Amino acid sequence: MKQRPRIYYTETQKALMWEHWQQGDSLQKIAQLFDRDHPSIQRILAEHGGIRPAQRRRSRLALTLAEREEISRALVAGQSIRSIATSLGRAPSTISREIKRNGDQECYRASQADQAAWDRTLRPKTCKLVENRTLARIVAGKLQLQWAPAQITGWLKRTYPDDENDQVSHETIYRSLYIQARGALKKELVQHLRRTRVMRRSRHHTQKTDNHGRIKDTISISERPATVEDRAVPGHWEGDLICGSGNSQIATLVERHTRYVMLVKVARKDTETVINALIKHAHKLPHELYKSLTWDRGSELADHKRFTLATDIKVYFCDPQNPWQRGTNENTNGLLRQYFPKGTDLSVHSQSKLNAVARRLNERPRKTLNFETPAERFNQCVASTG
Repeated sequence: MKQRPRIYYTETQKALMWEHWQQGDSLQKIAQLFDRDHPSIQRILAEHGGIRPAQRRRSRLALTLAEREEISRALVAGQSIRSIATSLGRAPSTISREIKRNGDQECYRASQADQAAWDRTLRPKTCKLVENRTLARIVAGKLQLQWAPAQITGWLKRTYPDDENDQVSHETIYRSLYIQARGALKKELVQHLRRTRVMRRSRHHTQKTDNHGRIKDTISISERPATVEDRAVPGHWEGDLICGSGNSQIATLVERHTRYVMLVKVARKDTETVINALIKHAHKLPHELYKSLTWDRGSELADHKRFTLATDIKVYFCDPQNPWQRGTNENTNGLLRQYFPKGTDLSVHSQSKLNAVARRLNERPRKTLNFETPAERFNQCVASTG
């Protein structure tokens, strides 16, 4: 098959790519707009780590193309630099410098001078993490502990509230990781992020979820009390299974008020095994801290009535194909994939290993908790029930 010639995209086409990328479209879908394969799109986006570069603008003080054309015509007509400056309302030194930079009076061409001026404005600002290497080492150390950039930013603000030199935005951290030309952070640190992809994805990018079927006698999430919905009181949990190879899985539980995470080793996915494991786990917590559980419609909770009868904990179910209704748990599962990658055997991990991973997550500062940790918040709740 004859290979199609390489396409050179215009600035307008590139802008269209970035718009669709920011909207969460896939590389393949964007490529279809240009009747190309996705590698040609990835090449453009990867140059900037999947982060749309800031739109370039000319300074309001810079000479325009129209002014340069006036200069070109005036030089051909033999006008002096001072007369050209007067007609344009510019300083003679501005006109003189413009002509000397672009070939002198004999060779000056407006279009070439305008393009050269545009090219000379490419002076990227030095990254803060390049200028402040001590701060860069702190950021790198936290990344190695699997802290998210937003967590690092919040922790820095909390630790150094009066020193902006020791603070950095999460966007700067992401750009320093994904745009290696900055020379601020090593590319290897990307592997410590929640997602180890080579380009940053839009927050609008989601993946489709399967409908796991119907469960009898469910209580809809719409019937859940308002105090659960607004996270006003502790004791309301969201749960799910993350699955691995060989029919292995781990039950994940996160408390809505504190974002506290607990992991439960599950031998099999059948409802009897899962319910037994959840009942055993529920008995470890005081009833004040375990009042309800929200789950998706997975068949592993088909026997939810037995769970409620044994624990006095109400179970609410999300609407079909709406996992976002238990978004705290979905977000937690994403974090856990850093420790339990898809396609790996989860049965090899002991309960003590699961506890260690949960402890790692619970000791990270969270933006939604004003950069306190889930462990701090949860321990406060435990103390108040004691």
